[in-house]
Amino acid sequence: MLMAWSSAHAEQIGSVDTVFKMFGPDHKIVVEAFDDPDVNNVTCYISRAKTGGIKGGLGLAEDTSDAAISCQQVGPVELSDKIKNGKAQGDVVFQKRTSLVFKKLQVVRFYDAKRNTLAYLAYSDKVVEGSPKNALSAVPIIPWSK
Repeated sequence: MLMAWSSAHAEQIGSVDTVFKMFGPDHKIVVEAFDDPDVNNVTCYISRAKTGGIKGGLGLAEDTSDAAISCQQVGPVELSDKIKNGKAQGDVVFQKRTSLVFKKLQVVRFYDAKRNTLAYLAYSDKVVEGSPKNALSAVPIIPWSK
């Protein structure tokens, strides 16, 4: 069950240009970080393609479905009761529009209680047509020590 109660907001931490565009911004790969809104001390880093050019500069271009994700424990992990009780399976923790209307990049969290691990699935979708491109990152919940 996918639910989007509290989706995180990403902070851009860097980008690299990949294709020079004479008019408008260059095509690039953007690196963003966001904290899981329901799990203290888990941060995810996502890289994604961003289309440039005139359409990209005006927000009219459709970005490709390419993305990668890496999530890390950055302190002592605290799971909400909702997650511990299995009521937060498949929660959308991040969304980013990647076209003017229909396409978005999403990150969904799953809790694997048997292995005490959080799994984060990044994928791109369209209302009309799905996309098989996806990436996965897992965060084992371990006791934290400095």
